[in-house]
Amino acid sequence: MKRQYLWILALLSLVACTGNDDRSDAYGNFETEEVIVSSEIAGKLIRFDIELGDQVTRGQVLGLVDTTQLSLQIKQLNAQKKAVASQKVNLRAQVEVQQEQIKNLKIQQDRVHKLFADRAATQQQVDDVDGQMQVLEKQLQSTNTRFISINSELDVLEAQLAIAEDKLAKCAITSLMDGVVLEKYMELGELAAPGKAVVKLGDLTELDLRVYVSGAQLAAIQLEQQVEVLIDKNKTENESLSGKVSWISSEAEFTPKIIQTKEERVKLVYAVKIRVKNDGRLKIGMPGEVKF
Repeated sequence: MKRQYLWILALLSLVACTGNDDRSDAYGNFETEEVIVSSEIAGKLIRFDIELGDQVTRGQVLGLVDTTQLSLQIKQLNAQKKAVASQKVNLRAQVEVQQEQIKNLKIQQDRVHKLFADRAATQQQVDDVDGQMQVLEKQLQSTNTRFISINSELDVLEAQLAIAEDKLAKCAITSLMDGVVLEKYMELGELAAPGKAVVKLGDLTELDLRVYVSGAQLAAIQLEQQVEVLIDKNKTENESLSGKVSWISSEAEFTPKIIQTKEERVKLVYAVKIRVKNDGRLKIGMPGEVKF
């Protein structure tokens, strides 16, 4: 009986040893890069017809904030621009009239100066015609100065119009990547605000299995290394997938573990990511194993 007991212990020991050789090198969970899309403009969400799990593409419009106020503001600014620009037309007409007046007065001025040289005109006549010329020239100078003021006013309106049009463009909430809608934080009709999260997107075509390895294992791991990834098929079987080491942490970190001894409970490890193509079987948060 004692000998039989010893044989059973030896057999169990052999099975345990065989099982340890087949164990994976590291364990972890699948994750992906997630992007939070936020609103840039405050207003009511008047369009938001996406659902969880929808496939979206980069630049696709996901939602629309109410544009009524901005559209009216742009209309008002365009009307102001038109009104200010019309002032330049009137000023050009004034300039032409003043230039013609100066031209005619110049002829009269030359005649009076010539008569004065021949002693046929008085000094008073010369002073009068010269004074009129100075008045007309100052009027022309003043009119031309008003062009500068109008142009400056138009520049201000152009800047305000550009700001309003930029805000109008930002009313469209667009996707920042190709991916899948993972979370919705708002619903149609709710008030959006700058920086307020609207949706969370993620790329599920490839997922990263984040695992932690010890310093002893690190020497055998290289970037772009092909590895075997295992996921649960059922309670007793695994499925094998092909993965590639895409990232290795350059710094060690402490990872708490539920182990009895203090020495093993906090252990120095390195994070490693294995990129795996997703054929639909992988989900975010799913556990996985890797053999290097």
